[in-house]
Amino acid sequence: MLGKGGQVPVANWQLYQAAVVRLSVDGAWLQVAPAEPGVHAGAFPDPEGRTIHVITAHNPRGRTVPAADNARAHRRLTAELDALALSWWPAAGGDVTWTHVEESVAVVGLDDDTARRIGARYEQDAVFAWDPRRWRLLECEGDHQVTSGWSVTVPMPVTVPDERGGPA
Repeated sequence: MLGKGGQVPVANWQLYQAAVVRLSVDGAWLQVAPAEPGVHAGAFPDPEGRTIHVITAHNPRGRTVPAADNARAHRRLTAELDALALSWWPAAGGDVTWTHVEESVAVVGLDDDTARRIGARYEQDAVFAWDPRRWRLLECEGDHQVTSGWSVTVPMPVTVPDERGGPA
């Protein structure tokens, strides 16, 4: 178990550390993968260098739930972000083979504590934080984090649904 409250099983934490994220920025899909510390390969998508947090509402506490429940939770998450006038891009996180995928959002300009609180409201174990210097996995209900480098590539093919008109 990790964190102050011991919320995240070690097996889940290891899966999150190895996860990749795909996000749609101005209609172009990028894939971000963890890399060795100090590595930052590819272009960071925010010209101002603001932190991008990747948050999902799928599968609370790492438990698989029906697709309809995940879709409802994702709609609540995006409605909350819109109501707060936060800038976000469609995203998804999954394993490197892209066989387990969770629809997500990439929120631009949040601080870590706010991102953790939003993740915790949707019963998430962790959120990702990406900035020009590092890729981090942040525990939502504790202070544990893992820092690595990052690498950006263009994924082939993209199968993430995009409510905002991107590729399906």
